[in-house]
Amino acid sequence: MEWQRYEYKVSTDPQLLQQQVVHDFLRRHYWSKDVSDELVQRAVAGSLCFGLYLQERQIGLARVISDKATFAYLADAFVLEEFQGQGLGQWLLGCVVAHPELDGLQRFLVLTPNAHDLYHKYGFKPLAHPEQMLEIFSPD
Repeated sequence: MEWQRYEYKVSTDPQLLQQQVVHDFLRRHYWSKDVSDELVQRAVAGSLCFGLYLQERQIGLARVISDKATFAYLADAFVLEEFQGQGLGQWLLGCVVAHPELDGLQRFLVLTPNAHDLYHKYGFKPLAHPEQMLEIFSPD
């Protein structure tokens, strides 16, 4: 799928993804500090990715892990620093939640320490039953 907004586009075409842009951003940020290129490639290959582009240059990404029926997890959502503050992240997130393969999911999760206001605008809320959620956490 593809969405166009002025000179920007969001596309789910995996052929357009620029692995070096994605890896360079992720390895510098707190949630994936020093992540290997191989791990990013594996993660991207197993996900529904929404690339954000200015003409042919990739400037953002949102990666969704999903069975496309009942569950999805939004990961690695970003806009390059030089393009932030223009509403592009909001537009990217709007494209994600509008994707027909993600419609009607029972649960759509996102983990963020600081962007709650943004995600609330698109229907994300605190866990309904956090006492039911468990995890295996292995930061390394």
